[in-house]
Amino acid sequence: MTSDLTTLLTALIHSIQPADHAAMTRARTRQSNLTKPAGALGDLEDLGVRLAGVFGSEQPHPRGVAVIVAAGDHGVARAGVSAYPPEVTPAMVATFLADTPAGPGGAAVNAIARTVGARVHVMDAGVDADLPDHPGLVRAAVRRGTRDLSVEAAMTPQETETLILAGAALARQASEGGADVLIPGEMGIGNTTPAAAITARLLNLDPAQVTGRGTGVDDVRLAHKVAVIRRALARTPAGDPLTVLAEFGGYEIAAMLGVMLQAAALNRAVIVDGFVEGSAALVGVALAPALHDYLFPAGLCAETGHAAQLEHLHLKPMFALNLRLGEGTGGVLAAPLLLAAAATLREMQTFEEAGVPTG
Repeated sequence: MTSDLTTLLTALIHSIQPADHAAMTRARTRQSNLTKPAGALGDLEDLGVRLAGVFGSEQPHPRGVAVIVAAGDHGVARAGVSAYPPEVTPAMVATFLADTPAGPGGAAVNAIARTVGARVHVMDAGVDADLPDHPGLVRAAVRRGTRDLSVEAAMTPQETETLILAGAALARQASEGGADVLIPGEMGIGNTTPAAAITARLLNLDPAQVTGRGTGVDDVRLAHKVAVIRRALARTPAGDPLTVLAEFGGYEIAAMLGVMLQAAALNRAVIVDGFVEGSAALVGVALAPALHDYLFPAGLCAETGHAAQLEHLHLKPMFALNLRLGEGTGGVLAAPLLLAAAATLREMQTFEEAGVPTG
């Protein structure tokens, strides 16, 4: 019997439509007539055309930017796959919410968000700790951390659907608050392990090809991390994207998937930060191929496997700064580039409008 959660998720997936290709065609025509040499704005031109498709206008005008940081813990972290203990996750949630002289939040994502005028939302997607009440914390946890993916499914199907829909709900809230650009972010010690497992299974690659150092593990621990992922993959032949997410994923990865799906359903742009976010994007595009049209990768991160994700998704990153922090930091850094791409298409004059002779 189909559950209410499954019905809601199925409806969300089916509501995602391809980008407006007629608007993209008009945008290309306008782009070719702007007061500049053809192609002079490089990749900004392609970004602007893609944004025209997202917003249905050859002069797209995205405004507010919001980053949704979902935090969750992982049973597999106890298997020694990270250089940091799981206790760091709740400590970082407190940092995201801390009062500082500069404003709310004392983490990198807060500092960068303040710089570019983005709003930060923080979700407890499944932190393994008793988090104190805070008006800025959205509580969506169904369990304190996932199960150990190397020995059993990390999440139940119901838990997976619940967190996807929780992410979708927060994306709707952010959009209603004025965000036209949404950035899924994450915090969860050990979460490059589930991201690598998801990536290896969905791309049919050996774990060694997509497993990196995460928080900076040494060669011995990296080899152990790969072995843990191999055990997980050998445990089940799961190939359906939602089942793969439940078997190998994390609560924060499910929540980020929900953000992506809902943003696309609302015709909003999604900036995809790094490797963990990329694993959610792989699941999302497998579920709803049209989601691809709404995804804008930030930078190529330092984590092994990110390039394979982007290649599979046919997406080109905006920069390469060797980032591997997470939190959505790279996504927030990319937001001004995306807004600038839209602005050049929207606000630059054509040769005709400017009265500039072309021949």
